[in-house]
Amino acid sequence: MTQTPALFNSASIRRSAPALAASVLALLLAACGSPPAGRMSDVARAEAVAPLAGKAAVRTAMPMAVGGQVLYAPSPAGIEDLRPANTEKYGEINTNPVHEVAKEPVSTFSIDVDTGSYANVRRFLNDGRLPPVDAVRVEELINYFPYDYPRPAAGSPHPFGVTTEVAQSPWKADAQLLRIAIQAADKTLGSLPPANLVFLVDVSGSMQAADKLPLVKRTLRLLTEQLRPQDRVTIVTYASGEKLVLPPTPGSNKEAILAVVNALQAGGSTAGEAAIQMAYREAQKAWQRNGINRILLATDGDFNVGITDFNTLKGMVAEKRKSGISLTTLGFGTGNYNERLMEQLADAGDGNYSYIDSELEAKKVLRQQLTSTLATVAQDVKVQVEFNPATVSQYRLVGYENRLLRKEDFNNDQVDAGDIGAGHGVTALYEIIPAGKPGWLSDSRYQPKAAPAGHGNELAFVQLRYKPVGKSTSVLMSTPVPVGARALAQASTDMRFATAVASYGQLLRGGQYTGPFGWNDTVALAKGALGTDPFGLRKEFVELAGVARSLSSKPGARPPLQISR
Repeated sequence: MTQTPALFNSASIRRSAPALAASVLALLLAACGSPPAGRMSDVARAEAVAPLAGKAAVRTAMPMAVGGQVLYAPSPAGIEDLRPANTEKYGEINTNPVHEVAKEPVSTFSIDVDTGSYANVRRFLNDGRLPPVDAVRVEELINYFPYDYPRPAAGSPHPFGVTTEVAQSPWKADAQLLRIAIQAADKTLGSLPPANLVFLVDVSGSMQAADKLPLVKRTLRLLTEQLRPQDRVTIVTYASGEKLVLPPTPGSNKEAILAVVNALQAGGSTAGEAAIQMAYREAQKAWQRNGINRILLATDGDFNVGITDFNTLKGMVAEKRKSGISLTTLGFGTGNYNERLMEQLADAGDGNYSYIDSELEAKKVLRQQLTSTLATVAQDVKVQVEFNPATVSQYRLVGYENRLLRKEDFNNDQVDAGDIGAGHGVTALYEIIPAGKPGWLSDSRYQPKAAPAGHGNELAFVQLRYKPVGKSTSVLMSTPVPVGARALAQASTDMRFATAVASYGQLLRGGQYTGPFGWNDTVALAKGALGTDPFGLRKEFVELAGVARSLSSKPGARPPLQISR
């Protein structure tokens, strides 16, 4: 894949446009020497810049007299044309609408433990730009953080605990927030069954940047450090073709694994589909009965050879998951990053998706949260909430737009849903309007307003379905939500922090439902809910919210990306 010269990467462009123009000039002099004046016409000299700067830059090129001749270099106005075309891909997200309880009392969705959106959004903010709206998945921002939710009680037949909390909403007068919290039981690394891991590594030319293959290698080293003797690692690489570079190797032989990781080099086009097929074959050969069987795909998702159609790739992975092998995706890089593919492949492959923007994020995913990344404790976890029309008139689900299910899907064990790993926590927020209070929707002229009597002490009834690992029949859990909302200031620390993160995500998406609650309020709410924060994640969030606040007030802060879907 053709690479952009380092001289013209986006970081150097932002640092100094005048310096870049001078560098272009120096490059031209080095390339063509100092021919006598008049040897090349002004137009020809301008055209000589075209391969480097592009036609638009040539149109705004500045004539500069050097060595008795006139050379052209891009003007500051034309420097922006030197930036590589941005081909990042994001799936379209349409914010969840408001529903009337009298007409649609039931809401159903699949749980989501992905966190890639948070790190990807952070990447944009650290780069001084607001993220594209469709890069912001609010549920992934909320679920990025650990919360102090109750684990399942000792002797519980279920692998996770479920709790609810209700508080006043900061976004709309008289509205309330319902938080549904799921917390899986944790496991130590030593208690996990043997792992059969296949590292599927993109080594195509598009992975040459420092935030791609070099960071992939550091990430895989972190994982290798934690391997146990009973674990097995296979490494498959792909560029113009797929290649088995390490057959199944025990975790005790770290030297052999690291030697292969350290030797990885980037070059060639990207044939991802055939490589995925090969990774599943290799995982099947090293199958661990009653163990962990997982592929970890590390790539920027820029598949450009072989089958590249999104739906075909997703369908292939969805079919392969029936073999009992899950697929985790680790996304890297910028510019050509295919986030849509990475997120959806992980969903289809019964795995989880993370975006690795730094070595610190790699440590979080593959060191601090390794058991939740690798070990599944419940499969096809679905949530269904039935709101009580006697106490609730309207509701909206915050986030989970691409995880929505039909009402009938809840009881259908053939319908796939998200898996939850050991120690994973899942948070879902609903904003609700109590009966008798003004909401987002006007009263109907013809529909009856009277609410049916019964269960007047309940706001909603929450049900969860999940399949125990390796089972095909689901198990049902349920809990009622009692009436009674605290003031937000008196709510739990976790409730207040999750609300702050939800505000941050919604504001990044345009703030359709946040009302007068703005960036200053969001930052203040998060600062007051830092809690113990052992890894400094909440403190970092406050800083990121401050960056987003400053960027949101600047014209042109959101990147003019040409997002393709």
